[in-house]
Amino acid sequence: MKVRLARLLFCLLGAALLGTLSVAAQEFSPSSPECIAPANPGGGWDFTCRANTATLSELDLSPRFQVTNMPGAGGGVAFASVVSERNDEDSLIVAASPGTTLRLAQNQYEGFTEDDVRWLAATGADFGLLAVNEDSEFQTLDDLVAALREDPGSINFGGGSAVGGQDHMKVLLLAQEIGVDPLAINYVPFEGGGEAMTALLGGFIDVFPGDASESLSQFDGGNIRVLATLTEDRLSGSYADVPTAQELGYDVSWIIFRGFWGPGEMSDEAYDYWVNAFEEMAASEAWAEAATQGGLEPYYIGGAEFDTFIKEQVAAFRQLSTDLGLLD
Repeated sequence: MKVRLARLLFCLLGAALLGTLSVAAQEFSPSSPECIAPANPGGGWDFTCRANTATLSELDLSPRFQVTNMPGAGGGVAFASVVSERNDEDSLIVAASPGTTLRLAQNQYEGFTEDDVRWLAATGADFGLLAVNEDSEFQTLDDLVAALREDPGSINFGGGSAVGGQDHMKVLLLAQEIGVDPLAINYVPFEGGGEAMTALLGGFIDVFPGDASESLSQFDGGNIRVLATLTEDRLSGSYADVPTAQELGYDVSWIIFRGFWGPGEMSDEAYDYWVNAFEEMAASEAWAEAATQGGLEPYYIGGAEFDTFIKEQVAAFRQLSTDLGLLD
């Protein structure tokens, strides 16, 4: 069964409800807050932590954050560390994306589930893309597709997620769309998009199925060529002239929320504080500017609605993974 992922994700996103509690009214006040990025510096989770926490501090919604990079197992090391050792810390938040929900859907987090943590908010939407080195033989997406159809094993893809993770999934969906066996694709996992981008620039991989935000600086610098964005409509700004895969005739999309979860035993006061802090931040001009500079589209969903969205996305990804032969 083919899944139109873009339509699925946008239906799940819905419209966020406005919170009723002001940040100032909460009893909790963060102390020495920390944001864990479950990957090495330079990728989407790292950007999520650094951009959001910098804006929270700029708006006096939180003291200055410590950002901790904790790579491993597609986010599994960070998930296990927090749930097992730090599950009651009120000033700790962790970056999340569909990479998180996808790994949960595939039961990759050592027996932990989406119910073991508290889902706080998403503050922006990112988008997938397919990028190559500036001197790559692939000038267009059609060039890449032709090479895949001739010999799918001849092309090395590499991304910032584990095998079966979201960067890998982008390639599998493309393979499915063009009639190539998804399991014939060569995919090299790296600990974060920054490492994968370095590998692309160094010629160690041929194609980077990355995200718009983490690829923006190299694209603006002329170091990479983006063959297509995995969106229903063209992106604005730097990517405005890049075609979508859909307009080139390939029905493949990948939409990425950028958000956060907190420890499962976080107090209700801290939970309310962070949900409303992110809501206030997301409505600010400061965040609109920071999101645009980082290649994100503004978007907010928080609290109970975000929790429902996460649970529905995990279920949808479990079905998708089964359809692609990644789960029995």
